[in-house]
Amino acid sequence: MTATSPGQDSGTSDPAQGPAPAGLIWTRLPKEKRERPTREAIVAAATDLADTHGLDAVSIRRVAAALQTRPMDLYRDFARKDELIDLMVDEVVAGALLDEIPHDWRDALAAIAHALRAVCLAHPWVVTAAGRQPLIGPNVIRHVEQSLEATAGLGIEWTKRLAIWRAVDSYTMGHAHLSPARDQSEAKTANDPGWRPAAEAYLQGLADSGDFPNLATFGAAGLLHSKYDEFTFETGLGWLLAGIAADA
Repeated sequence: MTATSPGQDSGTSDPAQGPAPAGLIWTRLPKEKRERPTREAIVAAATDLADTHGLDAVSIRRVAAALQTRPMDLYRDFARKDELIDLMVDEVVAGALLDEIPHDWRDALAAIAHALRAVCLAHPWVVTAAGRQPLIGPNVIRHVEQSLEATAGLGIEWTKRLAIWRAVDSYTMGHAHLSPARDQSEAKTANDPGWRPAAEAYLQGLADSGDFPNLATFGAAGLLHSKYDEFTFETGLGWLLAGIAADA
C-alpha cells in the first residue's frame, strides 16, 4: 500500500492542522483533558460510516462532520486515516475473540473461523482494510494468539503453526468476501435495485443457451444468493482442517 504523508488523509485531500502526532497509534495514549469527541466516539462514528457506505467513505472530514466537530480536532489523535482504520478494525475484531478455546485443535480452529467469518460478514470493509495495510492492534494480535494456541499441542514446528493460522484466516476472510450473504455496503453495483433481476435474467439466459450445462443443472440464479453459503463454508473448512490433520 502506498504510504501517505502525515499531513494528508489517505484517499482524500484533507489537510492536517498543526503538527502530526508522533509514534504508533498503539503506543500513543489519548490526550488527557481534551474536548470531546473522545477517541472511542471517533472510532464508533467512522465504523458506522464504513458499515453503511464502505471503507472508502471514511475520511477525517466526513467523520468530523458526523460528530459535528472540526477535522483538526480529529488530527490531534490521528496522523493519517490509516491510523483511524487500524482502530476501527481492532474494535470490531474484538467480536471474533473466543471466551474459551476448545481443547481439541480442530474444534478450536473451527470456532475461531466461525467467529471471524461473522465479523467479516457484518463488517465486510475489514477484509478490504486487511488487504491495504498491516494490522497489529491488540485485539488482532489476541486473535492471532488464540489461533496459535489452538495448535500448541500438535507438536509441530512453529512455522507450520503460522502457516495453519494464515491458511484458516485466508480461507475464512476470502469466503466471507466473496459471499452473497455479506453486507453489500461497499458494492455500488449490487445496491442498484435493478441490477439483481437483470443479473439473474442474464445468468439464466446463459444457462438456457446450452453452453453452460453445469450452470443450468445447478441453477444460474443461485450464484447470486446465499442458499449454499453456509454449506460451502463448512465443507471447505472441513477439507482444510482434514488436510492440516493429514500433514500434522
